[in-house]
Amino acid sequence: MPLKSRKPTTPGQRGLVLQTNDDITTQRPKKSLLLPLKKRGGRNSSGRLTVRHRGGGHKRRLRAIDFKRDKVGVPGEVTTIEYDPNRSARIALIKYRDGDWRYILAPNGLRVGDKVESGDQAEIRIGNALPLRAIPPGTAVHNVELHLGKGGQIVRSAGASAQVLATEGKNTLLRLPSGEMRNVHSECMATVGQASAVDHKNVKHGKAGRRRHLGWRPTVRGVVMSPRDHPHGGGEGRSPIGMPGPKTPWGKPALGYRTRNNKSTDKSIVRRRYQR
Repeated sequence: MPLKSRKPTTPGQRGLVLQTNDDITTQRPKKSLLLPLKKRGGRNSSGRLTVRHRGGGHKRRLRAIDFKRDKVGVPGEVTTIEYDPNRSARIALIKYRDGDWRYILAPNGLRVGDKVESGDQAEIRIGNALPLRAIPPGTAVHNVELHLGKGGQIVRSAGASAQVLATEGKNTLLRLPSGEMRNVHSECMATVGQASAVDHKNVKHGKAGRRRHLGWRPTVRGVVMSPRDHPHGGGEGRSPIGMPGPKTPWGKPALGYRTRNNKSTDKSIVRRRYQR
């Protein structure tokens, strides 16, 4: 999917770099697969701000995506490739032979009219979903399950893909986009191919307003705050942070400080994405 830029008639247009919409085949989503989406603005159920720099944004409707790919043995046909405002990758509308309609994450290279299928007997073809044990080593996959029957949880963003390295017993070894290598249960489902919208990482918004439309609020640097608001704040004029290493607003180290604490899945990680 190539990129496009605009004639610089305004300052915001000058730095704008967007993806082309050549792969999108319709502007209207399937109405029966739309759900309401309530804005939370980075707040939890108590109304407290738990995620900074979120809020506003254009009104959205949630698309019901089939992450489980549990239509085993029922072939389907791709009818449209669509934009989804809730994710970076494109989505594909599938009409199955039994009359059911579902959205799936569109892999790179999937086109209208292509056939997709799920299950052990499906071909190793872009868009098909199979258990990891049935996928040969070296294959690129996305939308990977971590728990049986829960649906794809990882490798779902634009341009992402994991590589199947080996299957031994009940575990399959994957190399994730971060470089981490981890074992996943061999019965977990994964979709063949790389997630679509590969050039999403090269998009430049060009102006602050476009970020606001996406639901992002401004970010303020800690060094320009007061000492009560941030550890980097205070001082007369422009000043260094004045401490060994940068800190978060709550005083925790911002670089090199491990925050992961999930001992139940540590045994599945063969090699971490960073060197110990």
